[in-house]
Amino acid sequence: MNHSTHSFHQKIDKIVSRSNKTLKLVWIFSSILVLAIMFVLYLLINSEGNPIPDTSKQLIVVVTPSWEASKGSLYRFEREETVSDWKMTGQPVPVILGRNGLGWGRGLHQIHEGSNLIKREGDGKSPAGVFRLGEAFGFPTLEEMGDLKIPYRPVTDYLECVDDVESQYYTKLVERDKVEIADWESSERIYRSPNAYHYGVMVEHNTVDTQKGAGSCIILHCVSITGDSTAGCTTMDRTEMEKLVYWLDAAADPLLVQLPLPVYKRLKQDWKLPNL
Repeated sequence: MNHSTHSFHQKIDKIVSRSNKTLKLVWIFSSILVLAIMFVLYLLINSEGNPIPDTSKQLIVVVTPSWEASKGSLYRFEREETVSDWKMTGQPVPVILGRNGLGWGRGLHQIHEGSNLIKREGDGKSPAGVFRLGEAFGFPTLEEMGDLKIPYRPVTDYLECVDDVESQYYTKLVERDKVEIADWESSERIYRSPNAYHYGVMVEHNTVDTQKGAGSCIILHCVSITGDSTAGCTTMDRTEMEKLVYWLDAAADPLLVQLPLPVYKRLKQDWKLPNL
């Protein structure tokens, strides 16, 4: 092999060596990039996120010992600004929930799929998650209630909450005499339960993008029989329910957070929930 041929092969070897190094670096960089993308996607998919809107300055927290428990405690919190800490107002209140405990409901949070942890129509479970609160209603007249900071509807002989999944009014609180066609076969007739519904506040569960059979007519209301569980509502002593109605302020975008305590503790940091 002459000198020129040897030099040529040396140059080729150097080029191949550089190419191999470049390919190796490209492979390492590509692998790191793929792993980083996979990690970010994992975080996005598995992150709980924070379903608490910045606009909310009132928070009702209900916790139970477990998914199966039908008794728990209710706390009320306020904050002045979205960057402020939540501050408890009043004392914790004992509450009674669905006879079969809790199941993930349809609200502001991400739905957690699970074979036996999803709220369904007629399952006797209260919805777990984060929910806006709607209008209040009660047997006292507007004049008797005085100053309120939320919409209030006096109970009439026609007030019903529709739980018929085939009705166009499914999940809605309506007055039968004010709709064109009462197309439901079943409903919660509010006027028939003056003790339980002396005061009530509608929970916005499954009311946006309503899903048939996902549960309806979830209400915060008074205990009718001491110690008795519910079909899915959350109940408390009438005195405490009255305090809650007067405390709620629609301008503060009030929310209900309802969870088993172990889940509450797990989500507390991600959802920026208050200490209990």
